[in-house]
Amino acid sequence: MRVIGLAGWSGAGKTTLVTRVIPHFLQQGLRVSVIKHAHHAFDVDVPGKDSWRHRQSGAQEVLVSSGQRWALMHELRGASELLLPELLAKMSPVDLVIVEGFKSEPYRKIEVHRIANGKALLFPDDPGIVGIAADATLETALPVVHLDDIPAVAAMMQRSAISVEELLARSASEA
Repeated sequence: MRVIGLAGWSGAGKTTLVTRVIPHFLQQGLRVSVIKHAHHAFDVDVPGKDSWRHRQSGAQEVLVSSGQRWALMHELRGASELLLPELLAKMSPVDLVIVEGFKSEPYRKIEVHRIANGKALLFPDDPGIVGIAADATLETALPVVHLDDIPAVAAMMQRSAISVEELLARSASEA
């Protein structure tokens, strides 16, 4: 299992890029999963449904299963947010895990940059950034591809991805 991240400011197009690159990887026969970091309180459950009521009553975990999918919701109940290596350990094995967000964690990532956002580039201050997908030409020694060139973005992601084991070893050495 290999891991590559996409990092950038809100509005840069990270989610759109992920939804465009996944079908490209699927056409290549790869199995892909995504870990998405949310900066705010979010809920994947519907208030009033049984699973919501179970969580509201204090259950630590609620697993909902059907013939179409299953979902495990885990309440932190005041515990610390999990770090990326801890979350990766919970994933089922696939060929590639795309991480969206977690821009402050030290792992390999492609910066997604949109000029219209008016935000500064992240890469000068983040040694984990190994390439940039942007909507403009940039002067940098890092590889740069256009946001709309999905085959080029996918190739950059595959070249830059590292194994989960390597990511875990890096995280352990930095701890």
